[in-house]
Amino acid sequence: MTTRIYKITFASVYPLYVQKAQKKGRTQAEVDEIICWLTNYTPEDIKKLVESAVTFDDFFKQAPLMNPNRHLITGVICGVRVETIEEPLMRELRYLDKLIDELAKGKTMDKILRKAQIA
Repeated sequence: MTTRIYKITFASVYPLYVQKAQKKGRTQAEVDEIICWLTNYTPEDIKKLVESAVTFDDFFKQAPLMNPNRHLITGVICGVRVETIEEPLMRELRYLDKLIDELAKGKTMDKILRKAQIA
């Protein structure tokens, strides 16, 4: 199944993530930290990705290493429980959406990055 969101460029959505965070008093650095935690991209990689035309499909397929603890991300985003999404690429995309949403809602970075749950 091909979904339109997969063909949207990461560069077109990244500023919206940053804007959402900043409206709630959070920072671009925190958005980058979340993306780095989830995908193992570096902040320099993110900058290059924003300057490129990489699609969300390629953004996730080319990620250096998806965080093995991302399964700890649970909850509802866009009316759907992320842990029940069966399509792998959509689940990765919604994991990112959920983390950015948690940032905008004021959660601490330790909670967003599931640090307290990994012991």
